[in-house]
Amino acid sequence: METNLAVAQLAALAQENRLAIFRLLVQQDAAGLAVGQIAETLGLANATLSFHLKTLTQAGLIEARQDGRFIHYSANHAAMHGLLGFLGENCCGGKACC
Repeated sequence: METNLAVAQLAALAQENRLAIFRLLVQQDAAGLAVGQIAETLGLANATLSFHLKTLTQAGLIEARQDGRFIHYSANHAAMHGLLGFLGENCCGGKACC
């Protein structure tokens, strides 16, 4: 993973509502949740939610899928695991410590 991508993903998660959205979507299956379900669960206004979903999507942490007239969002688990791997890549200087 490139450092610039890791910085963008960490920056996207460094906000309370976006972190809550991401954590909610990580708990779902691949079908994800419709925008209305996310808004209702987290108590966010649609305009606010739209802004945060856009930021998370641009960072590659979530993905949108059109289903009729609804948009469903799901976590990009590969991106999440890539970021976690990047963060722990040089753990303990390569020594077996974990």
